[in-house]
Amino acid sequence: MSDHAGSEELQSQYLTVNLAHEEYGIDILAVREIRGWTPVTRIPQSPPYLLGVLNLRGAIVPVLDLRLRFGVEREAYTDTTVTVIVAVDGRSFGIVVDAVSDVLDAADSQVRPVPDMGTTVDTEYLRGLIGVNERMVLLLDVDRLLRLHDKSLEAAA
Repeated sequence: MSDHAGSEELQSQYLTVNLAHEEYGIDILAVREIRGWTPVTRIPQSPPYLLGVLNLRGAIVPVLDLRLRFGVEREAYTDTTVTVIVAVDGRSFGIVVDAVSDVLDAADSQVRPVPDMGTTVDTEYLRGLIGVNERMVLLLDVDRLLRLHDKSLEAAA
């Protein structure tokens, strides 16, 4: 007899999104909804990456542009631009990305650590990397990305 339970590898699913010609993965368990881009209500004196808030079935949800959060130049929103609603610590946030790509199934053993880039590159928001065919998917740590000690996000939430 073999112990199948002991040999089964833990699997995770990631929603893959495109941002500035790179592919990022968001833990599917954090994703609540995918919406087409709609304008938001701007919050005065908020940082540029915090676009504003939207009313999501009675809940006020802060929305941030992931390009601006990562220091990438903003581009015009198109038909493929979407807002991914994610839940962190019981609160919902929207993150604007260029497009949604796919759902990626990956064994936890496939996740590689983020290489040390020194002090010039901030990799704080990355959980790891997964090689898929000829491309790399950067796994986002949404808990850190939407950390509530960020006063502007906390105020908007």
